[in-house]
Amino acid sequence: MGVQLIAISVDPEDKAQEVADTVSFPVAHSVSRETTDSIDSWWDDNRGFVQPSEFILNGDNKVVFASYSAGPAGRLDAEDAIKMIGYMEAQKK
Repeated sequence: MGVQLIAISVDPEDKAQEVADTVSFPVAHSVSRETTDSIDSWWDDNRGFVQPSEFILNGDNKVVFASYSAGPAGRLDAEDAIKMIGYMEAQKK
């Protein structure tokens, strides 16, 4: 589809590497609260970590889709992302 996927994690390098070893895209590690705040992710103050946040950006780096989760349910998976991108591309025609 000509898209690029990047994951970020607040986990230290060794833990993030465990995930990176199972996927075919880059996984950034040791991401700070300042960074997650800068991309408008939701930091859970009660539990001290960022909640899952997924974004689809267009070619101009503008957010065209965002998903926020407060747990394991409702996360954007690869199949859903492909469908969403396909739908957005079809709407441009």
